[in-house]
Amino acid sequence: MNERILIIDDEDHIRRMMRITLESAGYSVGEANDGYEGLELFGQGSNWDAVVLDQRMPGIEGLEVLQRLKHADSEVRVIMATAYASIELAVDAMKLGASDFVRKPMTPEVLRNAVSAALQKQKAKRSDARPEIGLATAPVTARPVETITMNGFSILDPEVDEWRVPEQRRFTVVSPSGTRHDILVQIDEAVLGYVERITRRRLSAESSFWTEQARRLLADYLWNEGEVPPTRKLTLSEIGRDKLLIAERWKE
Repeated sequence: MNERILIIDDEDHIRRMMRITLESAGYSVGEANDGYEGLELFGQGSNWDAVVLDQRMPGIEGLEVLQRLKHADSEVRVIMATAYASIELAVDAMKLGASDFVRKPMTPEVLRNAVSAALQKQKAKRSDARPEIGLATAPVTARPVETITMNGFSILDPEVDEWRVPEQRRFTVVSPSGTRHDILVQIDEAVLGYVERITRRRLSAESSFWTEQARRLLADYLWNEGEVPPTRKLTLSEIGRDKLLIAERWKE
């Protein structure tokens, strides 16, 4: 293994832990203690296979560093590492080209898995040139589409024909080790009625709005728990007020 990984993080002890973890897995590792130093070390990207990037740093935050890294080398795999992530931040990062999010503090296994998964996806992308689609923009299609999420997990949308029950969405979750798990998200009838009462419009269970909410529920679980649901099933039983505003304007 000769892949080179660049760590950009302003916390000395975090960088040290990540460096030791990755070097023990056989990677060559470089370090930068802020975004400016990281960009200088990265240069045009030819010497680096992946970057582990902190979000909250003094001077220049992770999202701006991410944008500049991708401008220098659009193919670089960037794993965002943060203790302050939200789905909204993840969506912004994915739009800018991040490969993954890992939650701080992280275990050595989570970090190794995330880096390994990012590099494997890079190799797969180069071999078959299939486009990747981010969490916020993945459409409902008749073919499986990869959705990059957090902690080294990926979500694959199944074919539409497999959604035989309108109130259910079936996803395949690929773990960092490559193991696949079929996950069912059940849409509670009560939440369908709640959205209809508040917005005064009926979004049927087949609506792509519910597909997006089911996907986000699953992504939230993977982020917070770092594992697939033990029962292989989740229930969408409530929805935030911010999503009601989206429901009011949703177009198929």
